[in-house]
Amino acid sequence: MDAPTAVLVAVSLVWLGMVLAISFLEAPLKFRAPNVTPQIGLGIGRLVFRALNAAEVLFAVVALVALVLFPPTGRIITSVLVAVGTLLVQLVAVRPRLSRRSDAVLAGRDAPRSRAHHAYIALEVAKVAALVLTGTWLLSA
Repeated sequence: MDAPTAVLVAVSLVWLGMVLAISFLEAPLKFRAPNVTPQIGLGIGRLVFRALNAAEVLFAVVALVALVLFPPTGRIITSVLVAVGTLLVQLVAVRPRLSRRSDAVLAGRDAPRSRAHHAYIALEVAKVAALVLTGTWLLSA
């Protein structure tokens, strides 16, 4: 395996692991912990997801640079672009809606459950699928 492919494999699989660990383990579990109020859970969640998203942006940039400098096959390009595009939609379209709701809850106001949360989860599932495909295809090439 050449160095650019190894970098893309590492980026896609570490990115995948972070999304799985935070979005599908930490996020739902923190609200089940004893004495964690919705306000505390949201406060923690905002910090954790801000850090995750910062790491994801870095991974996306590295992946895009690798695609430009050392283009792999079409399906790998497509799967990387799906992961990056999904992240962009989450950051630009969904996160601002979730932030408005969490702002209201953190300010002590009742805020109805947001459909944006379901959209974010659906996008996370799509991103996970794209990252699994990217890693699998790169390792089998």
